Amino acid sequence: MRAKIQKSMVLVLSITLLISYLLLTFVLYGENLSRVKGEVKRDAEYIATVMNISGSAALDKLADVDMESRVTWIAADGTVIYDSQSDALMLENHKSRPEVKKALSSGSGIDTRVSGTLGTKMYYYALRLDDGTILRSAKMRDSLVRTAMSILPVMSILAVLMLFFAWLMSKWQTARLIRPLNELDLKYPLNNDIYEELHPLLKAINRQNKEKDAIADMRKEFSANVSHELKTPLTSISGYAEIMKNGMVKPEDIPNFSERIYKEARRLIMLVEDIIKLSKLDEGAVDSEKEEVDLYVLCREIVSRLAPQANTKHVFITLSGEPVIYRGVRPVLDEMIYNICENAIKYNVVEGRVSVWVGNTLQGPKVSVADSGIGIPQEHHDRIFERFYRVDKSHSKESGGTGLGLSIVKHGALLHGAKVTVDSETGRGTRMDIQF
Repeated sequence: MRAKIQKSMVLVLSITLLISYLLLTFVLYGENLSRVKGEVKRDAEYIATVMNISGSAALDKLADVDMESRVTWIAADGTVIYDSQSDALMLENHKSRPEVKKALSSGSGIDTRVSGTLGTKMYYYALRLDDGTILRSAKMRDSLVRTAMSILPVMSILAVLMLFFAWLMSKWQTARLIRPLNELDLKYPLNNDIYEELHPLLKAINRQNKEKDAIADMRKEFSANVSHELKTPLTSISGYAEIMKNGMVKPEDIPNFSERIYKEARRLIMLVEDIIKLSKLDEGAVDSEKEEVDLYVLCREIVSRLAPQANTKHVFITLSGEPVIYRGVRPVLDEMIYNICENAIKYNVVEGRVSVWVGNTLQGPKVSVADSGIGIPQEHHDRIFERFYRVDKSHSKESGGTGLGLSIVKHGALLHGAKVTVDSETGRGTRMDIQF
């Protein structure tokens, strides 16, 4: 970064110097041309005035005057009578010269061209005298290239000095600009008093820090909950097995103790399975590919599987709606809807009802599960999808839940880009909708 800033600053100055050199060349070229035009015109007008008064005798005095301009006297027929820098007798007829033509017709004429006599680029200005002859003044003018080359040495020395100065300044300025970046406190980014342009970046870093902290806290809580949830059934299994091992159980009680060990083992297996499912959803490592699933048929299968559990709880479960084709991961969709329906049965009242509806809405496919159960207090709505969170811990454990069911629903919805909403009040039942 330091090297890039220094190079960019030197590059900017180099381009600026180049542009300045080109502009200066054009300005000097324009000024030189204007000066030449003015001098040539002034010389011609001055000599013409003298000749109109004193005649050709004025030209005899030009030899004693150090003039930069070339003066030529031309007869009306184009014959060269006098030339200050060449033998007039050796010069060809000038009647065809553009400036001479204009002077003969309108009184004055100008032209710029390479002189056939001198071989240099000249600026010509011609005036018609009172006697009909033409007085022409000419002066060599610099070309654009010559002007550029004349100022090149000065500009080169100036460029070297300026680039060296720019390199020193860029080195100092870069160090000054980078110092605050090197001293950034990334743990508390918003406390840095630094450039305004970095505020969006610092806000993003602060947001990421908070997200990392939240994830870290969630992982710690999850680890603690997993340890606790695994320890509880293992302790029960170990306790019952130890009692049986030591012969402290009556033969007629062994079936009862075996059943308890079996139930705790099943609870442990369910917990491990749910943890694995949740981990796969977290990591996006779902093995199955998306396929077209009829949500109504899927819900009918789930209702059929839960029918024995509903009968045991004396809960009446119904399914209504229409066939809906949705492209998703079938095992995950099954797990999501199954967990919601199972909770609706678990936390229902005796002789309660569970209604499952599947259909298309303006927003897309939708699965709605409503029950007449105990309901969920309003203050718990935002937390019921957290891992191992239980509204009523004692009742949940009696129901055999792992505390991960709704968390699996939430992550399954994220996988499918769906939204889960909850409408529930204590004692008035619950309705959960999955809007795809």
